[in-house]
Amino acid sequence: MKLRRKKKKMEQKREDIELKSNQPENATTPTEATKEEATENTAENEAKAEESAEDKIAALEKELEEEKKNYLFLAADFQNYRKRTLQEKQDLIKDGARDALLRLLPVVDDFERALKAMEESEADGAMLQGVELIYNKLMKYLKDEHVTAIDSTGKEFDVDVHDAVTTFPAPDESQKGKVIDTVLTGYMLNDKVLRHAKVVVGQ
Repeated sequence: MKLRRKKKKMEQKREDIELKSNQPENATTPTEATKEEATENTAENEAKAEESAEDKIAALEKELEEEKKNYLFLAADFQNYRKRTLQEKQDLIKDGARDALLRLLPVVDDFERALKAMEESEADGAMLQGVELIYNKLMKYLKDEHVTAIDSTGKEFDVDVHDAVTTFPAPDESQKGKVIDTVLTGYMLNDKVLRHAKVVVGQ
């Protein structure tokens, strides 16, 4: 009996040795193959996750760039709107002042006529001084508001600032095309004509 058992054991060992020798050197057990597959799957999943994250980052960066462009456009539009409304407000203030100053000019004309008449009639000195004082204050106010008289007599006729009421034969050739006399003084407000000067032009 013992001999039989020993014989069987030896045969079993021989079969095991033959099985092992028949297997290729690089053969792996089912457990090892499963581990390798799992490792490969994990690597693939990680690569896919990395690609997906990179795509998301690229999409977010593109979206951020577009938002920045939109913001810059909006900021520029707002700046232009702000400048335009400020300019409109300034123009409105100027136009309001222009109307008020334009209505004052006939008063200035009356003062000038009154002073001329008083000088010619040799009126009372104190009265003349009083009228001159009021006239000077009015002219100072106009100057402070950037209103200046247009110097016309003796100058070349300029349609931009002069309004010819009539023409008159020039005393000499040098005065042809020039202003011989100013009928009504013209005024400038800053760099714009507030009222054209009414003049006589030499012909």
